[in-house]
Amino acid sequence: MPASPSTARAINDRLALRLLQDEGPLTAGQLKNLTGLSRPTVADLVERLQGSGLVHVVGESGAERRGPNARLYAIVADRAHLAALDVRTHGVSLVVADLLGATLAEATLPVEAGTGTEPAVEQVVALLERTAKEAGAERLHSVAVGAPGLIDPASGELRDTTGLPAWHRELVRVLAERLPAAVLVENETNLAAVAEQRLGAARGQDTFALLWLGQGIGASLVLDGKLRRGASGGAGEIGFLPVPGTSGLPSATSCDGGFHELVHTGAVARLAARHGRTLGAEDALRSADGPFLDALAERIAVGAASVVAVLDPGLIVLGGELGHAGGQLLAARVQRRLAALTPLVTEVRPSELGDGAVLGGALLTARDAAQDELFAPKG
Repeated sequence: MPASPSTARAINDRLALRLLQDEGPLTAGQLKNLTGLSRPTVADLVERLQGSGLVHVVGESGAERRGPNARLYAIVADRAHLAALDVRTHGVSLVVADLLGATLAEATLPVEAGTGTEPAVEQVVALLERTAKEAGAERLHSVAVGAPGLIDPASGELRDTTGLPAWHRELVRVLAERLPAAVLVENETNLAAVAEQRLGAARGQDTFALLWLGQGIGASLVLDGKLRRGASGGAGEIGFLPVPGTSGLPSATSCDGGFHELVHTGAVARLAARHGRTLGAEDALRSADGPFLDALAERIAVGAASVVAVLDPGLIVLGGELGHAGGQLLAARVQRRLAALTPLVTEVRPSELGDGAVLGGALLTARDAAQDELFAPKG
């Protein structure tokens, strides 16, 4: 059954907007060539998009050619403003951006241990409001928050997780109440995977796993192009994975005895010390020698092999502060050790985005949400 005229117009408009987003300013002729639409159809959609305030003329193409055919059209970047927050145990980083994701302002805020829930939340909200105002974006359209902990798949809310500050959960609620914006929350590791898939080490991959190696240990699973969260939002909680070489077994309330015990920041620092590296875990990795890296790769591969055996992702990205610090030297060693533990061929790459992965993934999530709403067919 052929699409109705209104449906066809909506499809064409959205296609043109995506091309303008991905390719930058384009002329009507370039849009015609890229979409395969007729010249009158392109002329109509450009007029519609200009009338809706989503597209405007930003210049002309060519040094000699002038007139309507040379006009360059682009998405109106300030049609909506976005914010992304990376919420950690001891502080927050945030960015305010336009509809195309261009950064307008950035800020960070340490939150000292022992700060009460209400003061901590007020400090973060005030920082966001102040930063948005300084960027000329007093009214935000979409805000995405990346936080440690589990996201309830039914409600989309951050679950109350033992060991994490209470202000994390309260922050999302207060942001939703105080801001005239859509507020989204996602697990930090999942956001890192989103960013690595679109901008970093997993570009072009529709199936891969990201291992988050830092103070906390986790994984993000992207299978057949979709981020998989599990029935309770706990897919990827590999810190609880029972593995050899630990002091015992993990429990429902503690990941001590699980994979976490082998590869979290403190464990890696102690391993480095046994190899004569007295620096912190990240610094030790950046200046590491063969024996230390070999020992750490052995530990990482033990947990990664279980992920590979169950999911066969084909690619593992080593993320978090430790995965990024270890770089290609660590990734290559993990890959070699994995090849000895499993018959499933698995490439291992270090994160390309490092500490910026969570914030980058949050910004992509906020941008997608805003564009989905603004670019949606009207009427």
